[in-house]
Amino acid sequence: MSIATDLDGLPYAALVKWTVIIGLGTVLCIKLHQIYSQRQSSLPPGPPSHWLWGTPWPKSYVPRYYDKLAETYGPVFTVWNGGTPAVVVARHQVAQEIMTKHSIDLADRPRTVAAGEVMSGDMRILLVGAGERMRRLRKSLHALLQPNVAATYEPIQMKNARNYVLDILERPDDFLIHAKRYAAAFILEVTYGKTTPTYYTDKEVVHINACLERLGAALRPGAHLVDTFPILRHFPGYLSTLKQHHEDELKLFGGQMTHVRSALAKGEVRPCFATYLLENQEKLGLSDNEAAYLAGSMFGAGSDTTGSALGVVSMAAACYPEAQARVQAQLDKVVGCDRLPTFEDESQLTEVTAFVLESFRWRPVTPMGFWHKATKDIVWKDHVIPAGTHVLGCHWAISRDPEVFPEPDTFNPQRWIDDRGHIREDLKFPNFGFGRRICPGQPVAERSVFINTALVLWAFELSQDPTKPIDTYAFRDRPIAHPEPFHVTYTPRIEKLQLKKILDSH
Repeated sequence: MSIATDLDGLPYAALVKWTVIIGLGTVLCIKLHQIYSQRQSSLPPGPPSHWLWGTPWPKSYVPRYYDKLAETYGPVFTVWNGGTPAVVVARHQVAQEIMTKHSIDLADRPRTVAAGEVMSGDMRILLVGAGERMRRLRKSLHALLQPNVAATYEPIQMKNARNYVLDILERPDDFLIHAKRYAAAFILEVTYGKTTPTYYTDKEVVHINACLERLGAALRPGAHLVDTFPILRHFPGYLSTLKQHHEDELKLFGGQMTHVRSALAKGEVRPCFATYLLENQEKLGLSDNEAAYLAGSMFGAGSDTTGSALGVVSMAAACYPEAQARVQAQLDKVVGCDRLPTFEDESQLTEVTAFVLESFRWRPVTPMGFWHKATKDIVWKDHVIPAGTHVLGCHWAISRDPEVFPEPDTFNPQRWIDDRGHIREDLKFPNFGFGRRICPGQPVAERSVFINTALVLWAFELSQDPTKPIDTYAFRDRPIAHPEPFHVTYTPRIEKLQLKKILDSH
């Protein structure tokens, strides 16, 4: 039966009522369409998109694709995730104007069903949206990662950096594994109080890295259709594999906390992040699962990023011998050859600091960066980024900005040093993110990369094998981009026995 037939039998008053309702509904739909069209037209321009699926994702290396789009559409452009607009900030100055200036309005994260809600139980701090849970997690992390506390980890970093050099001295071909071992050993000690020797093949390290691999795959753009169409999560069995991954992670992280809790009761564990969480859990307002995930996420993020960054340092040193030589000349002058560089030397080792800063820019550890969500309308020039829009400061594209970083593909640490020989205060690169979502472990990570860079370049001369040239663009296509295996020749700068004696005596 048609609507018209139904209406024919209605009394006049009811007919008027339906006419008004239909009329108002039509006006409302037209008005909503006008508002949507106006908001869409005010967005920055971007590539064509499908009305349902949104902007097609390239099969690989999305950050490099975004850099190319910036050349066509400008420093800010719009792509679409289904029907949701996503604005990409691809140049340095605009990142300051949008990502930094509006950091309060961009403190939220977009909804990620696959990686965030299902795989992580909405407890992984990287992906948790703004709100009460986020405040509790950040507060818990801040207590042990703020700069003055981060400085207390320097003896642990120094010990493991020394082991990193010893590992390279004994097995130089495995330098990438040694870098990852440093990162895992340091973070395990800080997070769980583990002081026994750590190896990259240890069961717990292998297990955590498997979790990180799954997370990285889930975070790739377009990896899961449910992130574009969240209704799919209600289809029976659709997310069963991701749910299994979550249970596996929860069992792993919970098991680590159970071990620490038992050792704490026996007085057999040194103070660490896990003991802090357990001793202050009620005050911090954390559930058992939240505390377990917070500690597990700290290990995962800290070890993965640091291992990648140290691989980039080795790549840059081997490919740019002039930059390496400048660092070594300063190390020889400040430190000499009879002792190891230490954190106390940092203020005099500007060449080391500049080398590290340039390695962060040259090959960003997180080339994509991570998406934010606008909680208010953001006005930029003639454009409006509406509340609810996903916003990305793309690290790779920003690092290629030729106006701020001339010859961006060239590794040039001198761009970070001013005419007085000091590190420039006016030049920044957002390697650790933006605003209120900046990585809370930045002070710790920077110290790790600094001391390892200083020790390795003090101990060795790194060079390419002419028969095995390094492909400086060969990186894994993951949110945290590790270099693919490459070959570096490590030549001790000090006689091997003397070098080992200095290392053993520290």
